[in-house]
Amino acid sequence: MLDKYYKIAYLTLQLQDITAMENNITDQVYIEYSFTMQPQQPWNDVLMAQLGEVGFESFIETEEGIKAYVLQSLDSDAILHNVALMENDLCDIAFAKAEIPPTNWNAEWEKNFDPIIVNNRCEVRAPFHKSSGVEFEIVMEPKMSFGTGHHQTTHMMIEHLLVENVTDLDVLDMGSGTGVLGILAQMRGAATVDAIDIDTWCYENAMENVERNKTDRVTVILGGAEQLEGKTYDVIIANINRNILLQDIPVYARSLKSGGTILFSGFYKEDLVPIKNKCNDCGISYDSHLEKDNWIAAKMIKK
Repeated sequence: MLDKYYKIAYLTLQLQDITAMENNITDQVYIEYSFTMQPQQPWNDVLMAQLGEVGFESFIETEEGIKAYVLQSLDSDAILHNVALMENDLCDIAFAKAEIPPTNWNAEWEKNFDPIIVNNRCEVRAPFHKSSGVEFEIVMEPKMSFGTGHHQTTHMMIEHLLVENVTDLDVLDMGSGTGVLGILAQMRGAATVDAIDIDTWCYENAMENVERNKTDRVTVILGGAEQLEGKTYDVIIANINRNILLQDIPVYARSLKSGGTILFSGFYKEDLVPIKNKCNDCGISYDSHLEKDNWIAAKMIKK
């Protein structure tokens, strides 16, 4: 379950990520909880996971901690009683709450979501944006899924894929979110792409985006690492988070063909050493990495 909330946490766009944006105009009222955390990591991520379990739908990371949003109909004075982190000796937490009035979330989403262009070659844009005419154009409705290119990790993974040779290769996009990386892999010539995510919302969103971009060699699969049983790939893309990566690297290693490449992201610079060590234990060697604002996107090769 942590995987889902790590990904939502990465979306530092505005309130467009709230589920209510599905309606053009909504009469649903949301409650905003503003949490201050000290220290923030790793407790921001833990708090988001626990809040998600009690009904909070969306999260924005701030300089002080996080903002979390829950429908007013689900809010109560007792909603935080089942959030274990609120009673701990490891970090200091305080919060304030405010009512968010009914809002046209689609209008907010369109106002705040800007297209991105990576290395002047790949554009990720929404359907309402004009095309810039670059070499690779990915059109998507990100909704609640991770993978718009705005976050540093997705941006760097796009950079990797723009130089990585995937022509006629079998590719796995693990923790696929919107499906943006798998879609780009097909555009770059991949023979087949499996896009796997454990979250139902991501699965449905990726299906829509695959169809929208006419990338018919991308197969979207709902599930986790158990879906890799008996499958092998030339290239594996895994933009998830440190804990999930460390847990599943042995599974990826078994599914990676000899001489194959893994592109890892979703973790900080200080996490690169344990990621390298786990890969070494599984016969996968470090090759290189990109860095953006302390986030890492690493390339590893199976011996």
